[in-house]
Parts: sequence; structure tokens; C-alpha cells
Amino acid sequence: MENQIEEAYTQVKKAHNSKEKEILVWHIDARKNGIKDSIFLNENNETISSYNIMNFLRKGDIHNQSFIKNDSLILQSYRKALDLSIQKKDTLLTRLTFRKLLKFTFGNRKLFELLDEYLDIYNNYLKTPTDSAYYDYYKYTNISYRTNKPYIKEYKKALKSIEKKKNYLLQGTLYQILGIQQSHFNKKNDSAIYYFNKATEKYNKVSDLDIEKEEKLFGIYNNLGVAYNYSNQPKIALQYFEKANKYKIPKNSFLKKSYLYLAIAETHKNLKNFDSAYHYISKEKEALKQFNEYEIALKLNEIETKYQTVEKEKRIVQLLNTNLKTEASRIRNRNFLIGSISILIVGFIIALLIYKNTRRKQRIAEQERQIEIQKTEKLLKDQELTAIDAMISGQEKERQRLANELHDNLGSTLATVKLHFQHLAKNRNNSKIENLEELYAKTDHLLEEAYQKVRTIAHEKNSGVMANQGLLPAIKKFAKKASNGDALQIVVQDYGLEERLDNALEISIFRMIQELITNIIKHANATEVHISLTNHDSLLNIIIEDNGKGFDTKVISQKDGMGLRTIEKRIEHLEGTFEIDSTIGKGTNIIINIPI
Repeated sequence: MENQIEEAYTQVKKAHNSKEKEILVWHIDARKNGIKDSIFLNENNETISSYNIMNFLRKGDIHNQSFIKNDSLILQSYRKALDLSIQKKDTLLTRLTFRKLLKFTFGNRKLFELLDEYLDIYNNYLKTPTDSAYYDYYKYTNISYRTNKPYIKEYKKALKSIEKKKNYLLQGTLYQILGIQQSHFNKKNDSAIYYFNKATEKYNKVSDLDIEKEEKLFGIYNNLGVAYNYSNQPKIALQYFEKANKYKIPKNSFLKKSYLYLAIAETHKNLKNFDSAYHYISKEKEALKQFNEYEIALKLNEIETKYQTVEKEKRIVQLLNTNLKTEASRIRNRNFLIGSISILIVGFIIALLIYKNTRRKQRIAEQERQIEIQKTEKLLKDQELTAIDAMISGQEKERQRLANELHDNLGSTLATVKLHFQHLAKNRNNSKIENLEELYAKTDHLLEEAYQKVRTIAHEKNSGVMANQGLLPAIKKFAKKASNGDALQIVVQDYGLEERLDNALEISIFRMIQELITNIIKHANATEVHISLTNHDSLLNIIIEDNGKGFDTKVISQKDGMGLRTIEKRIEHLEGTFEIDSTIGKGTNIIINIPI
């Protein structure tokens, strides 16, 4: 009923008592109050019935809300519900199951490749405008993520198709993605704030009984805080971040919490509230620490599940073999097997607990050591960056000095030469002019003086290419000069680089790209090079691809060849990342991410 929880509950209550009614009430109560149990009913029942389909959905929901999730069990339960609903030809339950699968795979990067598969099948079951709006949201968000292009018209069309519905969760979601796309792709922050406010209005219309409301409001207030920070309104941004911080989200959402704490800390820093900034930085680090521990727990859970599956299969094989023996031998062997497995399991659990406790202590000690190392490294990097900034500032002052020298010194000399030549031109046929030879001599002396000044200034020329052009024009000019007909073509593509970056940063980036292209020309034997620069708000992504002969990255890293280690150190100073993907005979991809 379009996410109208209260109305749905009223309608179900009117139905006659049955096991279908019982499980429907469970699903609605889970949306109202959250899932409180972990017991699965008739989980091996293969009967094609509405009750059994909803029971597999129930099983998937319970696994999905677990603190330590098991993706394979969640996917297995939802897929079973989908198979049964398709066999039953129940389009309503099929569409409901697809929505759960789409939401689960869309929010799980490890299963993202399954999203296209489910979208293709779901497209055959669209019956209502709401079905189509859900389909469009997942489809175009998936495409936008892969292609890095906006799909604003498509979202508006989907939104218009359900504007008369009461599905406020879906309407709010579409307004929210519109705001994100306006901010990320079009840099229209005012439009983004407008859509985020529209999304907030829709989410506030959702029943307070619906537990999804709090998570949605947490997200939209986060978006508003970021948008107002981009608008240079940190006080308003802080208000929205504090609103977001009041809402409850799943306990295992450590990464979302860390992003929020970091945003609050940065905002306090901009407002000169350094104590508060330090407090939230500490909370952000704690959230990241919990996230790392949570990731380890997920991996251990996967290992344990695989272990249990193998042990179960072994037990089945052994039990089948004992059926060929006498009843007494079968019972004796079975008891021995059960006892052995119990001892193994108990021993494994004890060993695992001891191992986890030891590892936890080691991690804590290692994290404390790493924190101290990071503090020292940060201090050294700050000092080095300060020195680099001072050097760049000195270079800029020197260039300004040379410009003044050209204007004040050389300019006056050339102006005097001009006057002498004008005087000589007017009187060249006048044989009566006095001191003509002396005037020629002075003029010749001034020309020699100007020539020497030009030579001196030439040796002090400005080596920077950024002062007037900017990063992108300089790279394009360099690419054009380096291209050599059919022998080598260098293509430059850019996204979102309309505004200039910090001059020192532009110089560093240009030098790195210049050195990488020089390496390609010298060593790669490439005929095509593609340079891509993309501005992701606070991150500059640089990709350099060539179709050259490639190289073994392990050998190069050991030899520190082609100056790559020097480039990597520069990027470390900028707090960025540097990745090389090269295959011999197929070319090289270099990916650089630098915060801006």
C-alpha cells in the first residue's frame, strides 16, 4: 500500500485469522518496530504458497538486520522467495521480492554486478507507476554511477508519474537523488538545497511508526549540511549535521557515522571551534576503528559459515556410509562421530575465541603505535609542505621582480633609444647638426645595454606555466606539443575543471603529468595516450592510459625505475593516492587521486 504502514495494518487486521495473516502482521510490525526475533519457521518447506514465499522473505529480512550480516544467506533467502513467487505466478509478491533484492544489491558493492540482472527481469513485471519509478531510480542511479553522467530528466519524469501517490519515501528518495546530481554534476548548490528541502518535506510526511523514516532523515540532513558548507554557510551546515546526529541508524553503520563526525569536525574547524573539532575527530577515529573491527568480524563469519557447510556435508556422507553397516555399528559410529565433531567444534570455538582476543589486543597495540607514527609523519609532512610553499612563494616573488625589471629598467632604456632614433630620423639629411657621431655612439651604447639586460633577464625567466594559463590549458598545450602525427596522439579529457586550483597545487600536478608523459614517450612505444582529469568536488581524479608495451610493476617497484617513486612521494605529500595497473603487451593505466 505504497508504504502506508498504518493503513496496511488496518486492512490486514480485518482479514480472517490464518497463517498468511499472521506472517503479514509480522512483516508490518517489522516495519513499525524493527525485527526482534531470529527464529525461522519451516525454513525447508518447498511448498509453492503465499505463506511460504513471505516466510522466505522473513528469513532474508532477519538475516539482513543481523549485526554481523551474511550476504550469501540473505541472497539465498530472497532468491528462494523470488523463484517460488514466479512459479506461483503471483506478480504482487514477485514485485515485492524484486524491490527487496534491488535494495539489497544496490547497497552492497560486493553484489553490485547482480543489479543489472535483477533490473532486466524486474522490467517484465512493472504494473504500476510506483513500480516504474522504483525501476527508473535503480536503473539510472546504477548507470550514473558507472558512466559518471547525470540523469536529471529521467528522475523528474519518474517523480512526476507518482506525484499524486502517497509513497512519500519513494518521492523523498527521488528528490534526494536530484539534489545529489545537481550538486555533483552541475555544481548548482542552490538547486541541490531546493531538492533536499523537498525531500525533507516528503520524509516528514512518512508515519512516525515507520522505522525507515529516521534513517532517511539522517541521510537528508547530512546532504543539507554538506550543501550549506559548499555555500560557505558553516553555521547553518552545523545545525543540519546536529539534526542528523540525533537520529538512530543501524548499529553497524560505522562508516556513515564516521563521515558525519568528520563533517561536523571540519565545520567546527571552519568556525574556529577547535575543541569541538578535536572532539568529533576523536569520534570519527573511533567509528573507523569500529568499522575495521566490524569488517574483520564479517570475514571471520564468512570463514565460519564455510567451515560449518563443509562439516555438514562430511557428516551427511559419513551417516550415509553407516547405513550399510549393522544397526549396532551404525549407532556406535554415529555416537562416536557426534562426540568427535562436538569436541572439534568446542575446541575450534575455544581456539577461535583465544585467537580473536589475542588479535584484538595486538590490533589495539598496533593502532596505538600507528597513531604515534602518523602524528610524527604528519608533523614532518607539515614541515616539508611549509618549506615547499615557501619555495613556491619565493619563486612567484622572483617572477614579479623580473616583470618589474622589464618594465622599469629595460622599458626606460628602450624609450630613450626610441627618442634618439626619432631625432636621427628627422635630421639625417641635415649636415649641419652638431655631435651627430656622438649621438650615433650613444644610441649604439643604449642598444648594447638593452641587449645585455635582455640576456640577464632571460637567464632568470619564469619557469612556471600556471601563472596565466591554469592547469588544464597548460596540460592541453603540452599534449599538443608532445603529439607527433600518427606516431603518437595524446588526448586530454576533463570534467568539472572550470575553476582554477591553488597555484602551487596546479604546478605540482602539471610537473607530475609532464614526467609521466615523458616516461611513456621514452619507454612505452605507445601510439595513443589518454589523459582524463575529473573534479569530484573535494577530489581530483587523474587517469593516464597508454597502449604501449607495458611493464612488470613488481620489477619496477623493486628498481624504483622511471622516477615513479619520486612521483609517488609527491602525491603522498599532497595526501593523495597513486595506483599503477600495467600488463606486458597491453599498455599501462595510472590512477591518481588528490584531495583539493
